[in-house]
Amino acid sequence: MDSTKIVPMQGSACCASCAPAVNLNDIDTGHACACCAHDHDHDHEHSPADQRRELIKMGVSALLFAIGMVADERLAAYMPAWLVIAVFYALPYILCGYEVLSVGLKSILKGDFFNEFTLMGGATIAAIALGQLPEAVGVMLFYCVGEFVQERAAGRSRRSIKALLAARPSIAHEMLPDGTTRDVEPEALGPGSHILVRPGEKIPLDGAVLEGESQVDTSPLTGESVPQRIAPGSRVLAGTINLNAALRVEVTTAFADSSIARILEMVENAVARKAPTERFITRMARWYTPAVTGIALLVAVLPPLFGLGPFSQWIYRALVLLVISCPCALLISIPLGYFGGIGAASRRGILIKGGAVLDSLRDIRVAALDKTGTLTEGVFEVNAVLPAPGISEAELMAAAALAESRSNHPIARSVLRAAQNRGIDADDTCLTSMEEMPGMGVVATITTNNDAASSTAATELLAGNAALLTSRGLTPVEVNIPGSVVQVAKGGKVLGALVVADRLKPQSPQAIEALRHLGVQHIAMLTGDREEQARPVAQQLKLDSLRAGLLPEDKAGALEALGPVKNTIFVGDGINDAPVLATAGVGVAMGGLGAEAAIETADVVILDDNPARLPELLRIARRTRAIVWQNIVMALGIKGLFMALGIVGLSGLWEAVFADVGVALMAVLNAARAGKIEN
Repeated sequence: MDSTKIVPMQGSACCASCAPAVNLNDIDTGHACACCAHDHDHDHEHSPADQRRELIKMGVSALLFAIGMVADERLAAYMPAWLVIAVFYALPYILCGYEVLSVGLKSILKGDFFNEFTLMGGATIAAIALGQLPEAVGVMLFYCVGEFVQERAAGRSRRSIKALLAARPSIAHEMLPDGTTRDVEPEALGPGSHILVRPGEKIPLDGAVLEGESQVDTSPLTGESVPQRIAPGSRVLAGTINLNAALRVEVTTAFADSSIARILEMVENAVARKAPTERFITRMARWYTPAVTGIALLVAVLPPLFGLGPFSQWIYRALVLLVISCPCALLISIPLGYFGGIGAASRRGILIKGGAVLDSLRDIRVAALDKTGTLTEGVFEVNAVLPAPGISEAELMAAAALAESRSNHPIARSVLRAAQNRGIDADDTCLTSMEEMPGMGVVATITTNNDAASSTAATELLAGNAALLTSRGLTPVEVNIPGSVVQVAKGGKVLGALVVADRLKPQSPQAIEALRHLGVQHIAMLTGDREEQARPVAQQLKLDSLRAGLLPEDKAGALEALGPVKNTIFVGDGINDAPVLATAGVGVAMGGLGAEAAIETADVVILDDNPARLPELLRIARRTRAIVWQNIVMALGIKGLFMALGIVGLSGLWEAVFADVGVALMAVLNAARAGKIEN
């Protein structure tokens, strides 16, 4: 077995002086550390044949070693002593220790004397020289077994990231002008190209559907298990899977700028960005191993010089100290803990840009959120129709729809949708003029035929807020329902009012409540919307404070006023949120519909725009942090205890194996729990 395979992630370290930067694209291709001779094979997901070979090797070694330990004296009566040693000790030692010795030798030749391989190899060779052959074999055998189990445990934390890599499309069917198709790499196509996506295939590029109706599985990107129905005009994302029918798609974005490419880049950067705890452990390892090696040298030399025992006794104790001192439990399990946390989040559609973000999330006390697209769906709808006395709902809706028929304002579009849903056609052929009054509404003029006089008459049509009607000397309808109120008047007569509101996301109330349970002390809304639009949402969610009508530069200042910036989290989705996302202790972007600037600036991206992911994010971060510190305390505590016992002669190489391999195994198994975090 390749004992170097225990270093699975970028930014981890296989030894005290080596912290390889492994690109995620190299996971299956192998990588050689730039600063030492450690050849890392990153194909961690072994095939069944590979696993069988490893198990057979360890099984044969363990069987031979057990026979030698139990019956070596009896065997000596039937075969030469050298053959007993060669078969039952030397062979298992070589089978299990060859790669450790090989990597250790390469390290020494390159001037790297302080890593787990040189320590393990040197200690076992010295033990053999001192006549402790069974203990040397035991060190290698148990180390080999421990590495195999560690690797299996670590694989669970890598699967979500490798699944994300597997979502990368590898081929696109370009549709040519003559109606035929040709297979090309997605990178070869650009905006305006037409592609064919067959049922069951990955969509290779972001685009808009031109022909076909189907359902798309977005779980590779968002973690959302419910397929989305798409039709001509729908937007589709690279990396998602077309389920039912063939689609003709027009490419809207080059592959390098597509959703899947941006996500892969974020994950690569996430694994590269170390948390402060990781950086501390890496720095510590660079002086820790040489320091322990120096202490072991003093243990081997000084006591015999002072007559406290023979050199062989103290050299043996120094070897025990060297085996115990290997820092692999920390160097492997701590990055793996962060990696597991990032993987657990990615399975829920949450991309975390590095372990440093997980560390920052542990002390969040203030949460500030944008309104539109974050807490609400950004889709306005008519919630109430309030006709004046003597006016029917149909008459009110028809007048409102006609007034708003040529406006592109979101509220105007919601009024038109409501009219269409009621079967009311806003025929604007009678509309002779329309003027939008900023901050007030719409003033339109319609012409009506007067059959008796064979002439036409102009009628003024108003649709807007109360101030618009007041400016025309009319008394607006009194409305007590939360939302934006559209007052409607025709020919100097008030017809009634419509209440339009941005629809609250169904997960928002539960998300806010869960944040409070997690200890977030202050939850605020910072929005550029008008206060009359934002306040009903803030009241419905029982937020602690509201700041409305904010310009982008104002949001950052409003966030700073809420408390220490390092303890704040801001959640937004618009391009106007980019400055405050950069200012916050942790910036979270809603990535499904969010602006690219917001996604690039944020520390965390929520791919499915679900606010319920926020409390999940905090739980993952806190659990990951706890697991990391459990490993630090456990590894240093147990190693410190056995070092002390080794110096006074109360532990030998067998105990040293437990203190090194056993502690590393326990730490890795504990770190793997970060990848299994449940809600």
